[in-house]
Amino acid sequence: MSSQTNLSRRRFGGLLAATVGAAGTPAWAAAAQGKDKRMQQQHSMIKPARLREGDLVAIIAPGGFTDDDAIAKAVRNIESLGLRASLGANIRAVHGNYAGTVQQRLDDLHAAFADPEVKAIWAIRGGSGCISLLALLDYALIRRNSKVLVGYSDITALHLAIGRETGLVTFHGPVASSTFSEYAVTQLRNVLMTPQDSYTIPMALDNHRRAQTQPNFAIRTVHGGQATGRLTGGNLCMVSALAGTPYAADFREHILFLEEINEVPYRIDRMLCQLDLSVGFNKAAALMLGIFEHCEAAEGDTALTLDATLDQHLLPLRVPAVSGYSFGHIRHQFTIPMGILATLDADRQTLTLLEAAVS
Repeated sequence: MSSQTNLSRRRFGGLLAATVGAAGTPAWAAAAQGKDKRMQQQHSMIKPARLREGDLVAIIAPGGFTDDDAIAKAVRNIESLGLRASLGANIRAVHGNYAGTVQQRLDDLHAAFADPEVKAIWAIRGGSGCISLLALLDYALIRRNSKVLVGYSDITALHLAIGRETGLVTFHGPVASSTFSEYAVTQLRNVLMTPQDSYTIPMALDNHRRAQTQPNFAIRTVHGGQATGRLTGGNLCMVSALAGTPYAADFREHILFLEEINEVPYRIDRMLCQLDLSVGFNKAAALMLGIFEHCEAAEGDTALTLDATLDQHLLPLRVPAVSGYSFGHIRHQFTIPMGILATLDADRQTLTLLEAAVS
């Protein structure tokens, strides 16, 4: 056999390996199957029942510990919406900087989902610790007892894991002890209590005013255009921490939203690099960044500015990308239903929900 024949066969083998997967599936077919699988997961989405006046809301602390003042404020917030509040059995527990042990926090979360009288579960705060619950959550229980789950920051871990494992739509919005604003309450009501088949979320005027003196509140369109996809994301620290785990955000063909607080630019750069390397931002339908609060470098530091750091990741993209939308660790924030189909219009600087998030 000639060396030329061997070379031809090696080339043919290389071409074959490049187009056929380990199971004998052509690469193009494997990609199509992956997309079909994601579509099937989307079709199994579960929408919780809408909240109505008089409904019972369980206030729990799945992450950081809380105190009596925050608990009293949370109860007042819930009642101001015309809802009733109940407290998790372990809400006052303290274990280091956590709201009790992993088991205590799991018990309260599971009890809230299992209780037929409870119509919504509202995290009293974020903090840290939710990631410790993910491998121990009873996802079958959650799927059987679908109900509204609200919170942000560290609660991102619960949103991503529950959405991925059950298909339940959950809500990235104010924690129960937040200082509610008229804007935040209006957005909560519009998404959770008076849903519409199509709803364009207005940005907060107060945030627009703050942009005059605080550049991080300014809405910026880095790449224009429109994109439609399902919503996923949350707090940047948590989204990046879950990369490479079974609970990671699969933001391919999704509108990826991110926000952060108290992180200097080089750490934000590192977390964004991690996400881009793990999935690829250009595989998203669009990137929607919220308010990155207290994320500038210290005065006199030689670090890049926040905008320059973000632009290192946004400018090379081929998909719509914006920053400064009204969500994050801020008072005037809108509620984002995770997993719902939406359209981001980067030219008009709007986000439109294309379906009701509750049934």
